[in-house]
Amino acid sequence: MSDFPGMEDLLQDFLQEAGDLLSDVDNKLVDLERSPADRRLLNDIFRGFHTIKGGAGFLDARELVALCHLTENVFDRLRNVEMTLTPALMDTILAATQGIRSMFAEIGQQRQPAPAAADLMAALRSALAGGDAAQPVAAVPTVGAAAKAAQSGAGPAPLAPESGPDWQALHQALTGRTSEPPARAAPEQAPVAPVAAPVAADPGQLQPHFPPEGRRASDRPGAAMSGVPAGRRADERAAARETTIRVDTARLDQVLNLSGEIGLTKNRLTSLRAEIIAGRTDSETLQALDQAVSQLDLLVSDLQNSVMKTRMQPIGRLFQKYPRIARDLARQLGKDVELALVGEETEVDKTMIEDLADPLIHLIRNAVDHGVESPDERRAAGKPAKSVVRLEARQEGDHIVLMIADDGRGISPERIRAKAVEKKIISEEEANTLDERQSLNLIFLPGFSTMSQASSISGRGVGMDVVKTNIQKLNGSIEIRSDLGKGSVFVISLPLTLAILPVLLVVLGDQPFALPLSMVREILPIDQSKMQEVGGRDTLVVRGEILPVIALAHLLGWPQAREPEYGVLMQTAERSFILAVDNFAGRDDAVIKALDDFRPRGVAGVTTLSNGQIVLILDMKELLADLATHADREQRSTQPRVELFA
Repeated sequence: MSDFPGMEDLLQDFLQEAGDLLSDVDNKLVDLERSPADRRLLNDIFRGFHTIKGGAGFLDARELVALCHLTENVFDRLRNVEMTLTPALMDTILAATQGIRSMFAEIGQQRQPAPAAADLMAALRSALAGGDAAQPVAAVPTVGAAAKAAQSGAGPAPLAPESGPDWQALHQALTGRTSEPPARAAPEQAPVAPVAAPVAADPGQLQPHFPPEGRRASDRPGAAMSGVPAGRRADERAAARETTIRVDTARLDQVLNLSGEIGLTKNRLTSLRAEIIAGRTDSETLQALDQAVSQLDLLVSDLQNSVMKTRMQPIGRLFQKYPRIARDLARQLGKDVELALVGEETEVDKTMIEDLADPLIHLIRNAVDHGVESPDERRAAGKPAKSVVRLEARQEGDHIVLMIADDGRGISPERIRAKAVEKKIISEEEANTLDERQSLNLIFLPGFSTMSQASSISGRGVGMDVVKTNIQKLNGSIEIRSDLGKGSVFVISLPLTLAILPVLLVVLGDQPFALPLSMVREILPIDQSKMQEVGGRDTLVVRGEILPVIALAHLLGWPQAREPEYGVLMQTAERSFILAVDNFAGRDDAVIKALDDFRPRGVAGVTTLSNGQIVLILDMKELLADLATHADREQRSTQPRVELFA
């Protein structure tokens, strides 16, 4: 039963607006920590919090009002120079904003939020009391130790390993979604063992991050603050995806105007049709028909583009969640890191924005944890103590490019290869054949990590696999560039929209198939006399590069009626290969139709050509994964598998 009867629409409006306000407050808090004397920032933060409190009061969310009121009092005293902003006080404030997010989640379930955690309220009251305001909060999500330290007047305590943030809870609080769980989790009955304290990363280390295993929902600070029952399933919390979208009214006006123009053109076509049926087929009538059809074609194209733009959202709405994450992790690790955001106005398909949240979190945490050095290491290397992680978005043609760059230690390809051999992911012979790009791409393999022991942040070999998998689901690619001692750059390339996919139409027998054009490098003829067999596989040498030739018929399990005459040189983030086909049918922009009820493996969807023929859009990554699995099962090639199929 709802605690807010008859207020469903008001709840959604409040949660949308208050969520945006709170994200903006989080970002400004990170800026305020760097510029504590900036009164403009303080006034903006105060106004944002006051607006959230006013909306909560209108909904009669009493516990939310109480938490907002205490935090607002802290801001009021800060802007009146009655308090000094310290890192410990900032931790307490950020813990309060996380508690407010947890209450938003409960309101979203149409329940009155439970009271905020007693230790959080105690920490805020202690800070307002003045004398013990400078006592540190051990970590942002867990403030119980902070309250006790504040009340006892004890001196600053060192950062204990067990006081580190629960990254899964923090990710849940900031994004409203849970991270993908580890392959195996400790049983709920098992006690949570303290996590070893983080140590300075080795120069070659760059590995995935993942929340600690075995932590129960009741152990998560977000759950404790919000009063959410411990038994609630994590996947239920993650299931609620936002189904609404904000659209500029100017774009809706454009759609409305185009719809009106199409209506007028339709009336003209109806009139011309009646004239032609009546027997009027003179040149003037036919010319008018041709003009009306051309006009309709132009208007429909414009309408399609305008409707597509209504799905586009500024990526800054996603970016604004990350300064808080970078700040908290840097503080835990004792690093001085600034997250610089560039290109926040770049527009991306809304569905794509939601699916980018997890990969970007993993990459930013990797950059902060392992990409950049500690202040002492940076000074010794002649670098500024403060490191900069750059998150950038820009549009290049029909693609969106995202870059996550750091000015840290870089990645050593030699160390990556050695670790892969040590973990028996590849053999020493395979490692010797890999170039720099292929060596760096090894970090995307499941289970790969350069850490000997997992920590609360990383080391399970899951995070970068999640990054690659999610980017591939978006028909995108990821590339790594690294310069030892200078830093690393991860470049993600994504299609502008997922609704329309540029494809290359290839023919096998009499059946056309569609391949994503983003994977196609070039088209070339196949000269059977130049084919060479390497390790039982056909290969061709293209500009000095030995590439495997894979017949499309073999991938699909079809009989090969004749030797293929053409090849499509294709490339993903991990592999390059030649796909052998019988012929080509041109290029097209496919409107993808998903196969929800039944989707054969290796098929991404279907599209309809201009002649009405239905064509399957192939998922090359799935087909190649099946081929590699089959090859491993059937025989072990003497040539490196990574060279050919990874």
